[in-house]
Amino acid sequence: MFKSIYSLENLLQAWEEFLCGKRNKKDVQIFSVRLFDSIYSLYKDLIYKTYEHGEYVAFKINDPKPRQIHKAPVRDRLLHHAVYRILYPFFDKKFIADSYSCRNDKGSHRALYRFERFVRVVSKNNTKQCWILKCDIRKFFATIDHSILIRILRENIDGADVKWLCEKIIRSFENAPGKGLPLGNLTSQLFANIYLNELDQFVKHTLKVKYYIRYADDFVIFSGDKRYLEETLIRLDTFLGDTLSLKLHEDKVYIKSIGSGVDFLGWVHFPNHRVLRTATRRRMLKHLRECPTEKIMNSYYGLLLHGNTRKLQSELKEIYQITEYVENR
Repeated sequence: MFKSIYSLENLLQAWEEFLCGKRNKKDVQIFSVRLFDSIYSLYKDLIYKTYEHGEYVAFKINDPKPRQIHKAPVRDRLLHHAVYRILYPFFDKKFIADSYSCRNDKGSHRALYRFERFVRVVSKNNTKQCWILKCDIRKFFATIDHSILIRILRENIDGADVKWLCEKIIRSFENAPGKGLPLGNLTSQLFANIYLNELDQFVKHTLKVKYYIRYADDFVIFSGDKRYLEETLIRLDTFLGDTLSLKLHEDKVYIKSIGSGVDFLGWVHFPNHRVLRTATRRRMLKHLRECPTEKIMNSYYGLLLHGNTRKLQSELKEIYQITEYVENR
């Protein structure tokens, strides 16, 4: 596995994937000036195990809430892609079917339709009550424990060299001593899924939950029995704290019936339909007024096709046409 990561073929393919959408970035252009020499230098550092991760550059984005992004040097981001190309297929086979974040042929839209299916099954086509336990992990990326993550990787990967390299990447960043993964790393997405796969396995094989969906650090469990979900929540909270050193977000954990509306992945779900979250709707309208481009309009329309949004589509179209008319005067 380690040879597959540092092979020149893998590094060059990783470069092509990394380059997508970044060709005009100044740091990428500088690295490209002596591309083969730079890649060969990384290749040698990996062979002789002299590789050291570079320093991160921090900046903030609003997506929609403020987030701190940490950007690694181009050389290290190239390595992240090379590692991801080899480790992702290996670990993806170990993940459960109903984990949807940052995985090929998965994603938020598939998770939404799986949610809809589970509601129909548990409620027996809306003839029975369907209760949903909704959970969110507090400051997930910032509180991932390095030692626990490294232990999980060691239990799953053969080969000291791959373990050494993964540890180098993990230890390259800290939010607090021994804690946290940077949001800007491609490997962070994979490591996060590996970390929470421990939760997935606990839910499916120890708690034996049948109807469970996880997307990143948000997850839901469906049942016709509210008391069962209350008892399950206690066991989940204990497992997360004792095994993964994580905490549930007190303000974002609840048990609700589907009839009262359940907020999951930006949509509020009801028995026979879903509507866009109010905050998301307001943000879309504001963004379109400020930047009425055809590209943004089309992307919003694509999103709105996944719910009951005819009225909102009309509002967006009206704002787009009015703003475009004013701009062209």
